[in-house]
Amino acid sequence: MKKMKNKILISILLLILLVANVSFASYEDVTMTVVEEPVCTIELGPNSKFEKKLYSKDLANKEVTLQLKVNNEEAALQPTGEVMIVLDDSDSMKETTSTGAIRKDLVYSSAQKLVENMLKDNENLKVGVVSFSTSTETDETTGFVKEGTINDAKLVSELTNDVSALKTAINNITPQGPRTNLESGITLANQYFSKEDNNKYMIILSDGVPNVAIDYDNVYYSDDVVNKTKTKLQSISKSGINVITMLTGIADEEASAGNTGKTFGEVINSIFGTEDSPTVGKFYYINDSEIEKTITDDIYKDLLPIARTLKNIKIVDYFPKEIIDNFEFAYVSKANIGEISAEVNKTNNSITWTIPELASGQTATVQYKLSLKKEYSSSIVDKILNTNEKVDITYTDIDEKPQDKTSDISPKLKLVEPDIAPTPLPATGSPLFYAFFIVSGLILAFCFIRVVVFNKRTK
Repeated sequence: MKKMKNKILISILLLILLVANVSFASYEDVTMTVVEEPVCTIELGPNSKFEKKLYSKDLANKEVTLQLKVNNEEAALQPTGEVMIVLDDSDSMKETTSTGAIRKDLVYSSAQKLVENMLKDNENLKVGVVSFSTSTETDETTGFVKEGTINDAKLVSELTNDVSALKTAINNITPQGPRTNLESGITLANQYFSKEDNNKYMIILSDGVPNVAIDYDNVYYSDDVVNKTKTKLQSISKSGINVITMLTGIADEEASAGNTGKTFGEVINSIFGTEDSPTVGKFYYINDSEIEKTITDDIYKDLLPIARTLKNIKIVDYFPKEIIDNFEFAYVSKANIGEISAEVNKTNNSITWTIPELASGQTATVQYKLSLKKEYSSSIVDKILNTNEKVDITYTDIDEKPQDKTSDISPKLKLVEPDIAPTPLPATGSPLFYAFFIVSGLILAFCFIRVVVFNKRTK
């Protein structure tokens, strides 16, 4: 019996020594490979898409970097159709503004920039120009002054896409009339639109309150002038022409407008309304210092079709549990547009990226890294691992329609351990080395004590 016990204990000791020489997998031994690198692509529009791909890999350190990208590459917007620019050329345009510049120079040079921007690489747009004030000429037949007739307006340029010709024509306008007959200007301009079914815009740039109209009652700023001008604006708008008006140069809107008992401000409001509630189209009531920005920026944007913007984009990137359990997640670069989850949501193993708006020409990106943990589960070895489970995207497309799309395409990884074979003990100095021998020592000590106690009892 005693010999049998000794044999059992000796067998245990031999087993411990055998374990010491058995090979086992470690973080240093395992290798990681990329099995597949498909690019997950989800179309968001004719020229817009979401893309998820393997951006870079550092297999020596067992990590890969993935990139999520959303781009809106819809064609840059340009004005389409026909534009008639109606320019005030009354004497007041020769005044020096608070900026130190002549008002005519500010308005006309801004109009030239607008023309240049509108027609840049845009052969399908046509632009014409009309000027207006009041005529000082006398009709040779009737002997009457032409003021208060269509002659208060002049055609500067018919519709064309010749930028140079348009800029020259605007530059050659010379302020000459003493008063402002806006009705004549918009009436003449309206006559030069084509009959084509396309976008039509009328841009009015003036520095004076209308005080004359066609066939008016010969009282400046009268109700007759107000009503004729307002009615003509409304008639043009109802015919499908988009009217955009800029009014500047009003020194004192509280001053009396002629002998009408009204102030300039009241006349302006009666004809044009207010910026928040215009009579027609868009109305910019500005200071001289705002002329260039209003014409070249604000009005230019008013000419564009509906912006091709992707809105309310929500991207949810889901990870397999095996990836979350065995890999560290960290951002390499945060989202350049919108907001993204600070960390992985452990309830559904996902990150969420929201982008309120993505305008034409914009690209949004974010990158994150997956690194194998030191303590990984052996169950994932030799398996094909999807880096992502799926991507869900909801958004509002360029036609203002809600969309919902998904994809399960994902780059794939694989962990491979070396062939099992006897290997040396863990390297001296490593934590595994110390742990192994501490445990082995405790087992050996326990067995030794059991042997000694057993021998004493059997003596």
